[in-house]
Amino acid sequence: MPIEARVFIAALAFRVFSALVAFLANVAFAPYQDQGFSVYRQDHLFWDAFARYDSGWYHGIASQGYIYGAGGRNNLAFFPVYPLLMRAGGTLLGGRQEDYYFAGIVISWLAFAGAMTMLYRLALLDLPRPAALRAVMYAAAFPFAYFFGMVYSESLFLLALVVAVYGLRTRRWLVSAASGAVMTATRVTGVMAVPGLAFVAWRVAGADRRSQIVALASVATSLAGIGIYSVFNAQVSGHPFAWYEAITFWGYRPGGNPFGGVFGLLQALLTRPYQFLATERMAPYDTLNALAALGALLLVPLIWRRFNAGYALIVAAGLLLPLSSGQFEGLGRYCSVQFPIALALASLNGEVRHLGLLSASAVLYAIGLALFVTVHPLF
Repeated sequence: MPIEARVFIAALAFRVFSALVAFLANVAFAPYQDQGFSVYRQDHLFWDAFARYDSGWYHGIASQGYIYGAGGRNNLAFFPVYPLLMRAGGTLLGGRQEDYYFAGIVISWLAFAGAMTMLYRLALLDLPRPAALRAVMYAAAFPFAYFFGMVYSESLFLLALVVAVYGLRTRRWLVSAASGAVMTATRVTGVMAVPGLAFVAWRVAGADRRSQIVALASVATSLAGIGIYSVFNAQVSGHPFAWYEAITFWGYRPGGNPFGGVFGLLQALLTRPYQFLATERMAPYDTLNALAALGALLLVPLIWRRFNAGYALIVAAGLLLPLSSGQFEGLGRYCSVQFPIALALASLNGEVRHLGLLSASAVLYAIGLALFVTVHPLF
């Protein structure tokens, strides 16, 4: 059996194992709060573990479509590829409430397995086989990688991003263009990867003028995803960037000092760690999110040195913008899709180092998964 097929199957097996861990967490621990919706019309300890927080928004788009409401939160904040696939899958399954959630699970799992397979192939362009396999393990066991198995768009986004980069690295320009368009129509953060993709494309094209034009045209085409969605927004609301307006109602207002909030959090951890973590409701969750982002940014020089500036730019741009909003929410998720992090860690020397890093990552993964499925605000 080809190694890629084994990676695909192993990735699905890992999702099954994670689902069992999530179920046990739901059985053992009381929910932190009532999120207000379930996969079925009544609570289900197994299936509800896949549907938390934003899952409800994706389900609403899949089952009812986009609904614009001026002056408040609305589902235009959620980009269309994932929920539209949920709609197609849920309709095929029967169109019941739970069918759309089941479709979302299938999409997430298959996209995750595909992303791990393509990540392995991408890693082989720079790393030997053992290190490429380690990169897959680092990506799968990243502390916030449990989102890849949920009714969330992270796994689909990661697959699109990795395929877009792989297409550029192997001069498959049309593949990269199509995948890049899917990426920018899956999550708003996709547009932040475009400058890094452009650098990768320019580097691959070399000095040949025609290759440079084709490569950059491929990257430019990736903006078609967010462009088409903006046109749809204009039709629905009268404003092409209504999706941005909707996002701001979650408190995301980019443009501030990206390190101001992180420095404040680090100061609290250093000067009053017990009081901060034990008495402030969001402190443990903000700490996990912020430390994930800070750790990722600290790896940027290593990524630049061992791989290329394009990979480093993908990570930096993908994290500095959300950090500039002053929000810690979601930072761990944004880190989970930054594939160069896994490549950088896999490129390090020392088996003992890898054993320690993977073990620590797996422990944090299990803790994060247990918190998320019991409706703690670690999202």
